[in-house]
Amino acid sequence: MAKKFIDEFDVNLETKITETHDDYDAFPNKELLEKLRNEIIQSLIDNNIKSHETMDDFVKAQIDQIITGYDLSLEERSYIQNLIENEINGYGPLTELLKDDELTEIMVNGKDQIYIEFNGHIIKDSSVSFINDDHIVRVIQRLIQPLGRTIDIAHPMVDARLADGSRLNAVLPPLSIKGPVLTIRKFKAELANIDDFLRTGTLTPDMARFLEACVHAKLNIIVSGGTGSGKTTLLNVLSSFCFSDERIITIEDAAELKLHQTHVVSLETRNEGYEGTGGVTIRDLVINSLRMRPDRIIVGEVRGKEAFDMLQAMNTGHDGSMTTMHANGPADALNRLETMVLMNGIEIPVIAIREYVENAINIVVQMQRFSDGKRRVVSIDEIVGMENGEIKLKQIFSYKQTGVLENGDVVGEFFQHKYTPKVYAKIKSKGIDDLKDLFE
Repeated sequence: MAKKFIDEFDVNLETKITETHDDYDAFPNKELLEKLRNEIIQSLIDNNIKSHETMDDFVKAQIDQIITGYDLSLEERSYIQNLIENEINGYGPLTELLKDDELTEIMVNGKDQIYIEFNGHIIKDSSVSFINDDHIVRVIQRLIQPLGRTIDIAHPMVDARLADGSRLNAVLPPLSIKGPVLTIRKFKAELANIDDFLRTGTLTPDMARFLEACVHAKLNIIVSGGTGSGKTTLLNVLSSFCFSDERIITIEDAAELKLHQTHVVSLETRNEGYEGTGGVTIRDLVINSLRMRPDRIIVGEVRGKEAFDMLQAMNTGHDGSMTTMHANGPADALNRLETMVLMNGIEIPVIAIREYVENAINIVVQMQRFSDGKRRVVSIDEIVGMENGEIKLKQIFSYKQTGVLENGDVVGEFFQHKYTPKVYAKIKSKGIDDLKDLFE
């Protein structure tokens, strides 16, 4: 069953790659074209340009010189010209991939080890390649140069946001054992909205209504899940429920949230300079945001000491705050919060930290990406208090996988548990009374 699904998916991907890139496989001289491409690009890398020669003249001369004597069609010559154009004015083998809005991730593990995420699946793209490690480094430098960043032996790692919002991470030897590694998380101009979630079965209409009521009632919410599970996308959807007259401060490592309210202040961290100074962390921004008269604070992701400051904000009148974090489940998320607070080195008894968390957080929403690439809200829990020194959670909604179809699609069922949540009283106290059919 799994093999059949993979075979069918590979066929779809091959069609996708053919549509996206030049029809390379249609050329009878494809091995020759690859050889010529490599020779021309190597000349560019070596930068053997005479002082009186422009880049265009150099490239034209190189192409004319290298392809002389070969019987190439006009289409093949055009193909070579396009590849070199991508090298000069684009980003080499990644040029077309970066233009493709359907791809969500580009991963370069080596010169001929390029992977893409398409429809939630990671697949090796054999239609593109680099000629060597120097070629990879050249493309990385071209990507980050407009940002005022650099990467070399002295600074072998870079994390940056491209002009279109995509996130780039690159690592060079000796940190990377096998050679340069590049990862680009593509930026989506328009993140999914609640209608998209309902259409794709990420959650049910009742779950959507409940989460919207939670945001309107200014409950504090954590969205947890694994890497690529859709946490940021869900956070953006929840943020869209905020009222337009509220002052919202968003804090992120790389600005991905797209709020359409009129009164939004977006803050972004800054890495340290070469001298090891000038860095601004999530924690710095959270602390500063408290002086900016926020109605809500939305943190893209907490993963360190800033968790303590976030909890402080939630416990001191900044209701309606939201954030995401990596965790395998709601209980794991709360355990991780506890650990993050302890990272501050503050001598607080564990029981006091748990009470702090219990008072600050109302709702934990768990996201999960399944084997078919689809993301779903697998549980919505509320914190109901303490029991024997442990924070107690109660499930309101959940999703259970029941099987996998022959085409690889995961099937399952959403449940609303027969339970009236404690937060329902707080929701009603805010004048929100459209959930009676769910909980009364």
